[in-house]
Formats: sequence, structure tokens, C-alpha cells
Amino acid sequence: MDDFDSLEPSAADLAAIEREEPLITAEIDMLTAEIGILTAAERGGPSPLDWRRLRRANRRVIRAALDLAAADLLDGRHDDPRAVA
Repeated sequence: MDDFDSLEPSAADLAAIEREEPLITAEIDMLTAEIGILTAAERGGPSPLDWRRLRRANRRVIRAALDLAAADLLDGRHDDPRAVA
């Protein structure tokens, strides 16, 4: 039995995952849009809607990352704003 078999995430680990959930969700949406672009060759190439979905997903990732970074700064997780970038 490995040492890791009996480990459960701590309350702090679960809180961190929950705090990052909007970014994780946005990144999954972006991955889904990227897959749509890559598989579009099977249907004649990406449509304008495919490109729009990718652009919107990219904006959601950027917004979620900025929101998380701002929350970290407000919570004192990063003393130096350059540490977030």
C-alpha cells in the first residue's frame, strides 16, 4: 500500500479547488472549443461560429484568471503584484 492511498484532500485543498473552479471550468470550455476547431476539418473546416466559440472561451479564461489573481491580492496571498503574472 502506497503512502498516497490513504491520503484525502484537506479542507484547505478543497477550498483552493473550489476557489479555482471558475478558472478550471473556463479552461475546460476553451479546450472544448479548441477540439471543435481541430476536428472541424471533418466537416469542411471551422465555421465562423467555431471561431466565435474559441474567442469567447479565451476571453472567459482571461477573465477568470484575472479575477482569481485579484482575489489572491485582496486576500493577501501575494504581496507583490508581479508575483501573480
